[in-house]
Amino acid sequence: MIKICLAGNPNCGKTTLFNSLTGSTAHVGNWPGVTVEKREGSYRKFDEKIDIVDLPGIYSMSPYTPEEVVSRNYILDEKPNCVINIVDATNLERNLYLTTQLLEIDVPVVVALNMMDILKKNNETIDIKALSEAFKVPVVEISALKDEGLDDLMKVAYGEAKKVRKGTTILEKTTVGSLVREAYNELKTSVSSPLFHAVKLVENDELECKDHPELAKRISDMKSKLPEDDFEGDYEAIIANERYEYIGKNFKHTFVKFNEGLTKSDKIDKVLTHKIWSIPIFLLIMFVVFHFTFSEDFLGLNKIFGLEITSKGWFNFFTGMGYDGAIEEEGEAILSGIPSLGVFLQSWMGFLTGSIIDLFNSFLPEGAWYTSLICDGILTGIDSIFSFIPQVLLLYLFVSILEDSGYMARVAFIMDRAFRKFGLSGKAFIPLLMGFGCSVPAMLATKTLEDEKERDVTIRITPFFSCGAKAPIWTLLAAVVAGRFLGDVFVFSIYILGIAIAIIAAIIMKVFSKNYDVPPFIMELPQYHAPQFKNLMVHLWEKFKHFIYKASTIIMAAIIVIWFLSNFSWDFWNGMVDDIESSILASVGRVVRYIFYPLGFGSGADGWKYTAATFTGLIAKEDVVGTMAQLGLVEGTINLSNAAIYSFAAYNLFTLPCFAAVSTAKSESSKKGFLVTLAWWLALSYIVALIIYWLGTLLEAVLWLGSIVIVVIVLLVILLGFYVSKKKRAQIA
Repeated sequence: MIKICLAGNPNCGKTTLFNSLTGSTAHVGNWPGVTVEKREGSYRKFDEKIDIVDLPGIYSMSPYTPEEVVSRNYILDEKPNCVINIVDATNLERNLYLTTQLLEIDVPVVVALNMMDILKKNNETIDIKALSEAFKVPVVEISALKDEGLDDLMKVAYGEAKKVRKGTTILEKTTVGSLVREAYNELKTSVSSPLFHAVKLVENDELECKDHPELAKRISDMKSKLPEDDFEGDYEAIIANERYEYIGKNFKHTFVKFNEGLTKSDKIDKVLTHKIWSIPIFLLIMFVVFHFTFSEDFLGLNKIFGLEITSKGWFNFFTGMGYDGAIEEEGEAILSGIPSLGVFLQSWMGFLTGSIIDLFNSFLPEGAWYTSLICDGILTGIDSIFSFIPQVLLLYLFVSILEDSGYMARVAFIMDRAFRKFGLSGKAFIPLLMGFGCSVPAMLATKTLEDEKERDVTIRITPFFSCGAKAPIWTLLAAVVAGRFLGDVFVFSIYILGIAIAIIAAIIMKVFSKNYDVPPFIMELPQYHAPQFKNLMVHLWEKFKHFIYKASTIIMAAIIVIWFLSNFSWDFWNGMVDDIESSILASVGRVVRYIFYPLGFGSGADGWKYTAATFTGLIAKEDVVGTMAQLGLVEGTINLSNAAIYSFAAYNLFTLPCFAAVSTAKSESSKKGFLVTLAWWLALSYIVALIIYWLGTLLEAVLWLGSIVIVVIVLLVILLGFYVSKKKRAQIA
């Protein structure tokens, strides 16, 4: 069996290449001992099995991040048969820095020049032959996005994997050449890949100096006898400079540009990363995404033109055979406009899952406890969650398109520029962006943040970036409020509220923190390109598999527990209760709901039901919708006011995330920091929901007074932001 690993910079197209090579054979886990994601798969176009390992994206082989340590250890210790070094052809100089380090290891290397299609579109080319001769390794042109050159790449890699290669270095004739030779001569009989270890020892690499203390001291003595340099003895900087000088001097001629004008990406960036318009454009793009996913009147035919659809055929087509339901609930079948694709798919999924429940009810005995468990418990709970799957996957699809096109990298750059004014780290925004998918990997990504305080702050605000598990809650509430105002606007406002409160929370924490040092944020902006359909489908399949796993384990278990608590009283040996108001869940909910009285959704006859749903959301946020369905809280029976609906949504957004995320926060935080984080989530969610409910109620009662109060609050937040920004500038000065 042959092992081939993929190594390259972030955003070089490495994962796209991995997906194209491995397809359905890919599986994801974690590297042993660390939380860095591990991807493995098989390439099956040769008679011999080839295992492909996708190493984490890294800029160098220095041991400063978990990703770098994992990649370094795998190549050195696992000894793959070949390393495919993916190089972004549109950013040659930066990517070849890692190449010069990989070539120092005793392993066959193949350089894959990716994104050559984009280079050609920009009327640019690279002298492949010159590049290959200089590095003395094969260089292959590919486009991972378009599946171009991949078969040729694997044929070359397969051939190289059969060979033996000794490491080479571009440092041989530089100022540090003598130091490298001395270290190499000492190490060549005691370690594998001695050249790589020798270079790292000269760099004062922490791991190498620890493993070879005596040799490190001897090399240090040799350094003291060398002439003074411009880097004040920082040999890591000296070697980095030598690498870049070599790359610039020897490979400048390999890159040929036929015109000196701006590339298409440069022209697009002049608009999308504009100093003033970039954030409004981002908000507009996100609104379009939510409108396409959650709007009940996608084209505005009803709200703008007053059009109502009364045809039974069209009504059933757009609502998933919902004509009879409309007659039963409203007395007439009127469809207000054409729904968005997300609402259309959700309606048909609801019809499908509802039909399955009706089928089971048709042959199971009426009144039996197992009939209730299957139909009213398991199937109803699954129906309430699965009916929203199309909208959740559609939302994921749009986000994946924005990510794969290169736009989300620009969003991180844009937000860094905005956040930095308040003393926030741009580097921390990457985990926060991941929070839109899932809080668990987002919190794990905070390992890349060096400062403990910054890491704790980032973990505390990560759940405010609404994850995919919360999407079914917003989808249900959007359907409820659609008759009062735009459902897509409601969902969009929830996401914006999360971002706004995250910013305000970070500012508040900075006010009470003495640490105002903002680390530099360095990020490469990839070229814009059309997303690959296959790659998008892989992303969606991974999300769907993850959801199915949760639905068949955690969510299913929670649904069964909720069914039992809502169908039996404390003397459960007497059988099921006739009225849910007599159940165990109702008795507990009536006690706990008083805590939520001030938030609006804890009052009234159904207050305990919303309380119970909120608590089950601690297991998995999808359980909120499942619990509500079992307790009879569906689109037509939720009677909360607008203010209470917003309050309920805000509390579930900002309160404790699911148990998995809480556990992750504990593992990634200090003990004291974790306790503060728990208190922060509980307190902030209650305060924000309270303010929203009171302001909303005030607006409904006295519009002008509520508006004045909101303006005052906004001004106070702006003043607080200016205070933090001014204090930061004063400390820097």
